[in-house]
Amino acid sequence: MTVYPHLLAPLDLGFTTLKNRVLMGSMHTGLEEAPQGFEKMAAFYAERARGGVGLIVSGGVGPNEEGRVAEGASMLADEHEVPKHRIVTDAVHAAGGKIAMQILHTGRYSYQENLVSASPICAPINFYRPREMSEQDIQRTIADFARCARLAQQAGYDGVEVMGSEGYLINQFIARHTNKRSDDWGGSFENRIRFALEVLKAVRAAVGAEFIIIYRLSMLDLVQDGSTWDEVEQLALAVEQAGATLINTGIGWHEARVPTIATSVPRGGFAWVTKKLMGKVGIPLITTNRINTPEVAEDILAQGCADMVSMARPFLADPEFVLKASENRSDEINTCIGCNQACLDHIFQGKLTSCLVNPRACRETELNYLPTTQRKKLAVVGAGPAGLACATIAAERGHDVTLFDAADEIGGQFNIAKRIPGKQEFYETLRYFARRIELTGVKLQLNRRVAAADLQDFDDIVLATGIAPRLPAIPGIEHEKVLSYLDVLKHGKPVGRRVAIIGAGGIGFDTAEFITHDGSETQDSSAFMREWGVDMSISHAGGLAPQGPHSAASPREVYLLQRKSSKVGEGLGKTTGWIHRASLQMKKVVMLAGVSYDKIDDDGLHITVKGEARLLAVDNVIICAGQDPQRELQQALLDAGKPVHLIGGADLATELDAKRAIDQGSRLAVSL
Repeated sequence: MTVYPHLLAPLDLGFTTLKNRVLMGSMHTGLEEAPQGFEKMAAFYAERARGGVGLIVSGGVGPNEEGRVAEGASMLADEHEVPKHRIVTDAVHAAGGKIAMQILHTGRYSYQENLVSASPICAPINFYRPREMSEQDIQRTIADFARCARLAQQAGYDGVEVMGSEGYLINQFIARHTNKRSDDWGGSFENRIRFALEVLKAVRAAVGAEFIIIYRLSMLDLVQDGSTWDEVEQLALAVEQAGATLINTGIGWHEARVPTIATSVPRGGFAWVTKKLMGKVGIPLITTNRINTPEVAEDILAQGCADMVSMARPFLADPEFVLKASENRSDEINTCIGCNQACLDHIFQGKLTSCLVNPRACRETELNYLPTTQRKKLAVVGAGPAGLACATIAAERGHDVTLFDAADEIGGQFNIAKRIPGKQEFYETLRYFARRIELTGVKLQLNRRVAAADLQDFDDIVLATGIAPRLPAIPGIEHEKVLSYLDVLKHGKPVGRRVAIIGAGGIGFDTAEFITHDGSETQDSSAFMREWGVDMSISHAGGLAPQGPHSAASPREVYLLQRKSSKVGEGLGKTTGWIHRASLQMKKVVMLAGVSYDKIDDDGLHITVKGEARLLAVDNVIICAGQDPQRELQQALLDAGKPVHLIGGADLATELDAKRAIDQGSRLAVSL
């Protein structure tokens, strides 16, 4: 019996068949513009094809200069580019997979001076103002889409995805929000969808009948003056008539103020949107967003929410996702935790994409866990993220590894993170590492605090001993009102009704999230949509509820404080920081920057802000003011002549950084 019968069922498209219902969604990785990028993309996509995914969609490729993500970004407008793309498609086909190329015209989102849109309205996430497209511009761009599709076909792609959602150019024509035209391309809905349909018709004419065309349709814009549901249905029917093979779901514009893919979004949280369209069109529908386990994907398909599921970042986390599911090894899947830290944050910072839980992602040609030629006896002290990565990869390579930790469970700081509302996905990472310990033969010794003398028989010693919270030099810091974040998040010490948090880094924000929830909240779709102001009937244009967000009241009055005068939370993730700030603002957390801490006494926390002395009459002061590395064993081991390696917080403790810790542990394991 098939373990996931709906997920693993083939999908007949008439002229071709997909071997299962799993689409690897489009992600811009940065490899598109990197040196030897096509060779690296070939390795990246081929590994996912070997992992069993039914159809891959590439990162977005511009159909012309104006449509590129940025100046110098990927574009396919010339036959001279075709042989480079052949490197990718040949590798995917040799691995038994199928791949479609996404044609992406970014419109007003393009980070370059020569950008265009339906109307000359600047995007709030871009400082370049677009030029309004003329009739000539529009006709030329339609032809450019068709040429791009034809070249993709010549390059060996099995299809293309026409990007019509997420607020990009086609979406900019469709929505009143960005289309203020009064000619034949604006005004009525029929006029506003004309550009999308003419593009699709031109693409179909260019590639013929037996070529996959996916249309990415924005079913929920999440911006004012977006599409209503009646308009979504009308467009879907027209898209089918225009020649699309599949319709993929687009959720939210990049400028939308509703989280759509972050870890705080419930799993499969937007499948209900696609379900509303099921049965309204005759071509298969793909649903997307926060689908990260085969169980979630199977349930979505079994409930009739879609014909196919799209997952993007889960294939960064584990290229063998589908293979493991098909072999009843889902407990071995390295699950995407939706953190965005090494994928989207990297791309928006101009860095190469990777994955917090899988540093090999997009590094397949350089970071490989090959068998060792010299087996060593290794001790890894500390079973946090860095130690877990190092120990399991070293053991996978053939080393004899013992992993020590003074705690009674693996995970280190992840055991704190998993308790934060919206960060429950960290349980999956700990499940994955626990299984890896079993499979690789790591000798795990918990409840074991080791001394240097206990480690003399090992060839190499890795210290992944983490951090200790730092106490700032504030008069009264020893007062009974004062708690460390470990007291609250790990040890469960009681917290009063009025609280001041000193330190507004990631730990400070996590602590604020923790104490502003009472534990009764559920992470289901309807509660999430209500909290963030999404109209699940989509009767209002754009799908935003007229009453706006509605968050449950906080059980506490909270102040979040920082010494720096910059915006509170400025150092948080580029694509998720706004979510954390908005979430706490909905809980009425008071955020203060430029704070001097004068003293703590029975009355509370005395501070100075902008030269003004203030008393925060709080019941507790929680310290989240940084940490120091724990390296107590290092010197004694060095004195004994033992090779010692520091990783994770033991190496650098300026901010808790699981991305760096896992990457560092993985790379050390390769070098040993």
